[in-house]
Amino acid sequence: MASTQTGRRTVMITGAAGTLGGAVAAAFAAEGANLVLLDRREARPPAGPDAALCLVAAVDLLDAGAVADAAGRARDRYGAIDVLCNIAGGFRMGEAVHETSDATWDFLLDLNARSIIHTARAVVPGMVERGEGRIVNVAAHAAQRGVAGMGAYCASKSAVMRLTESMAAELRERGVNVNGVMPTIIDTPENRRDMPDADPARWVAPADLAEVIRFLASPAARAIHGAVVPVTGLS
Repeated sequence: MASTQTGRRTVMITGAAGTLGGAVAAAFAAEGANLVLLDRREARPPAGPDAALCLVAAVDLLDAGAVADAAGRARDRYGAIDVLCNIAGGFRMGEAVHETSDATWDFLLDLNARSIIHTARAVVPGMVERGEGRIVNVAAHAAQRGVAGMGAYCASKSAVMRLTESMAAELRERGVNVNGVMPTIIDTPENRRDMPDADPARWVAPADLAEVIRFLASPAARAIHGAVVPVTGLS
């Protein structure tokens, strides 16, 4: 599976300016893929690949038109989008359900779930037309059940899981694999700052999670549909 104009796979990654997005970009760059890096702030291409193999776009994922435009530019440049990795997401906690503000609810459901709908609209039709494609979404281990003070977050990441399962059921007969991952705490600078007394060695290393995502986007995972794989590090 490779883009028709380049002979390389083309991988679109949302949240590409973040720690995990950067790790996922590096993992696919190592296999020589074309990269389409989307984020609200400009993502930095991973070290090594030729600039011609990277398309960087500052995109608000909540703007469906902007997402569609970025996908169109990627297809114009590379011929097709072979893999979509929905890495973008957000986290907030502390409010009980009855105290959850509209701002918190909208922020989490929009960034974690609505963004996936927007990228799916922009990318899935092309995959269906070609009869092949891979999509990997990032849920969260905490979304398997409700947690006090995390109702909106758990609901939003549970929505990611249900969207993943629904898309897999809709697309598996059309040559498109859709799967996901549900990590525990990821070792990021933000999490180290917010939890200074924790042991980050027990968290999920971004590079390790990126390799699981890369596997789910590979031909080796062609028989896997609708799985949301736990990635729990040492915790």
